[in-house]
Amino acid sequence: MSKLFIVPTPIGNLEDITLRSLRVLKEVDTILAEDTRVTAKLLSHFDIHKKVISYHLNNEHQKTIDVISHLKSGTVMALVTDAGTPGISDPGFLLVSNCVREHIPVETLPGATAFIPALVNSGLPCDRFFFEGFLPHKKGRQTRLSFLSQLPYTFVLYESPHRLCKTLEQLVEFCGEERNACVSRELTKIFEENQRNSLKMLLEHYTNHPAKGEIVIVVKGNQ
Repeated sequence: MSKLFIVPTPIGNLEDITLRSLRVLKEVDTILAEDTRVTAKLLSHFDIHKKVISYHLNNEHQKTIDVISHLKSGTVMALVTDAGTPGISDPGFLLVSNCVREHIPVETLPGATAFIPALVNSGLPCDRFFFEGFLPHKKGRQTRLSFLSQLPYTFVLYESPHRLCKTLEQLVEFCGEERNACVSRELTKIFEENQRNSLKMLLEHYTNHPAKGEIVIVVKGNQ
């Protein structure tokens, strides 16, 4: 019977993949991967040998039609991204929505995603929070920052190392330099770091100590 499995993969530490995820990857017919080279390393580590097809943001529109066709013919597939849960700031939504429309079963496995450990690590209130993901690079960026700055609860951003200081500068501008925040990078890896301070102090720190690796910014709400 056809089915699409959404399978989270480790965001750094390979031990953070579930036994269920490994079983599913071993049992499916085909694996759809954001970057086949990254997925090949993961599969090799766990001695999994499966057909892997490229499926990423630049080809998902054209590939989705073929994938749906294979699924409807009875193929069982798994979708993975380079790290974390597909659909969270990564490819996934388009394929899942098409499967739902075509009445193809979708099963999403629980597992790794970067913003949850960053949120809890921050020490900021996490009973309610807003996940923004990546801010727009240009159009609409200031509108989003203005909206986020007024939220009464913690909000979470994803950011790349080379844009971190620019984003912190804008957060200071919109939220105020004394607003508390936390910058988490390289989560689950050897050099994991969680810097907790005011936005002003975080900006000073990363101006003098340029960051590397994947980054999550957690900012206290406007209270």
